[in-house]
Amino acid sequence: MKAPVTLGAATLASLPTNVSTPTYNRDQITTGIIHFGVGGFHRAHQAMYIDALLCAGKAANWGICGVGVMPGDKRMKDALDAQDGLYTLVARHADGSWDARIIGSIIDYLYAPDDPEAVIEKMAARSTRIVSLTVTEGGYNLQHDTGEFNASNPAVQHDLTSDEPPATTFGLVIEALARRRDRGLPSFTVMSCDNIEGNGDVARKVFTAYAELKDPSLAEWMRANTTFPNSMVDRITPVTTPEVTTQVAERLGIDDRWPVVAEPFTSWVLEDDFADGRPDLDEAGVHLVDDVAPYELMKLRLLNASHQGLCYFAYLAGYRFVHEAASDPLFSQFLLDYMNREATPTLKPVPGVDLDDYKKTLIERFSNPEIADTIARLCAESSDRIPKWLLPVVRENLASGGDVRLSAAIVASWARYAEGVDEQGQPIEVVDQLRDSLMPLAQRQHEESLAFVKNTSVFGTLAEEPRFTEAYTWALGSLHDNGARATLEALTHHP
Repeated sequence: MKAPVTLGAATLASLPTNVSTPTYNRDQITTGIIHFGVGGFHRAHQAMYIDALLCAGKAANWGICGVGVMPGDKRMKDALDAQDGLYTLVARHADGSWDARIIGSIIDYLYAPDDPEAVIEKMAARSTRIVSLTVTEGGYNLQHDTGEFNASNPAVQHDLTSDEPPATTFGLVIEALARRRDRGLPSFTVMSCDNIEGNGDVARKVFTAYAELKDPSLAEWMRANTTFPNSMVDRITPVTTPEVTTQVAERLGIDDRWPVVAEPFTSWVLEDDFADGRPDLDEAGVHLVDDVAPYELMKLRLLNASHQGLCYFAYLAGYRFVHEAASDPLFSQFLLDYMNREATPTLKPVPGVDLDDYKKTLIERFSNPEIADTIARLCAESSDRIPKWLLPVVRENLASGGDVRLSAAIVASWARYAEGVDEQGQPIEVVDQLRDSLMPLAQRQHEESLAFVKNTSVFGTLAEEPRFTEAYTWALGSLHDNGARATLEALTHHP
């Protein structure tokens, strides 16, 4: 067998003919977008859309410069630098077929801790017109209990008070905006691509709050000049495992340090509100609209919340891969019941979308065996995800008199998972920024059933809502006494 080809600009012509490669001259592409948080999702989504435009002979001045802020981002910089910014994106179909392409839209990558000044100046440059973000739900630095910007965060305080160059995304972006204002340049657009309801509104809140603390006059300038479009982004993109890298080498003949695999489905609904122009994203399949909210709610409360509805029960029942659990009729029925009975009544009309078809498609997407998404990935950082995706469904149904039984059971499954021991007595590695406070609460709930949900910073006053607590304590007791599978059977057979 031939040795795989090491991916790089010089080897594109040597790649197998069944792998699509950039049809444009990358040397002629200039940076128009700075992106914070270059992970798997960005590379399977936004960077792919820009690459499609470039291959169509458009957007030559909209190349992407990635920026890493976190220590773990150094590995991404090293991988992309070694491959001239190129990487392999594989869409894996349920029938086992692959669509593989080399993405070339990321033309530069800066690691902020090495040279924050270079990052600031890159954003302050006239050619930069969009700064985009996939920094995860936790990257917006919101207080769980109030939903406001957490100004007491030590890293934020350091940037606000120190004479040293900023180290946070907030500090870097706000300094760049200050320089643009002072130089008489237009503001760039700040475009969030994270799974947060009203992600653009959230971005506006936190960046403006930081600016208000740093320089109130800049905050005022931003309110008049900086736009923060909302968006709905959708493509299941699991973490790249060593097995994926090996498969890309063996099946495609490409030696890629960090390839990306994703489902074939992709969607991007984007508010058309840009401060200084945008690429022709609609020509790459992006749905540009005046109001993203209906699409956003649909995705967050059906897809994202259903992931939470699946993962804790599935892990406790012994599943480790999403497709295995989603293919189990008991689990798929539970998810459909949740979507139909509790999530859908909280949605707004979604123009152009058949909700019944969308929900059916979600189960098919979750069940794709080629994606091999892990249950553990979905279980991570629950304290960021549950309050944003599921608890709004609970609160709206409590207010309207709607059913909360299944949503409460999902919260109970998280609480049971957070005890840190599965049904076989094996330890669970709980990955959550609040694990040190949540796990002790979970471990107390055998004696005090509401201990976990009395954490008001996460749950607010839900522990005082009788309809929620009744359903929650039943589900938690059933999980303790009967296990995850029996609990789901009781829930799905309930009239």
